[in-house]
Amino acid sequence: MSTRLTGRFSRQQRLTQASEFKSVFADPYVKQGDANMLLLGIKNNQKTARLGLAVAKKQLKRAVSRNRFKRLTRESFRHHLDIIKNLDIVVIARSGAERKTNQELLDLLSKNWHILSKKCEKLSQV
Repeated sequence: MSTRLTGRFSRQQRLTQASEFKSVFADPYVKQGDANMLLLGIKNNQKTARLGLAVAKKQLKRAVSRNRFKRLTRESFRHHLDIIKNLDIVVIARSGAERKTNQELLDLLSKNWHILSKKCEKLSQV
C-alpha cells in the first residue's frame, strides 16, 4: 500500500541556481530573524514563492540536526504558501535551532513567515 504525498515541495518552489541565491543575499527586499534562523526575501516574477536553505555545519553540527531543520522548514513553507506569495526566500539556520523541539521550530517558522509577509506588504504599499 502506498501513500500519496500531498503538498509536495516541487522543483518550481526551490531556488536551485547559485545565481538565485546570490540575488537574495546581495539585496534582500525583506529580512526577518531571531536567535534560531534568519529569513531573507526578494520579490520574484514567478507564480509561486520559492525557497532556498542555507544550513551550515558550523551552525548545526550534526547531520541529523541539519536534515531535521531542512525538513521542518520545507514542511512549514508548504503550509504557508498562501501568505508568502511571489517571494524568493532563503532561510539561514543559526545555532540556536539545534536545541529546539520540532514543534518549537514549526511555531517559530510560522511566526517568521507571518512577520515576513507583513513586512513585504508594508514595503509594497510605500
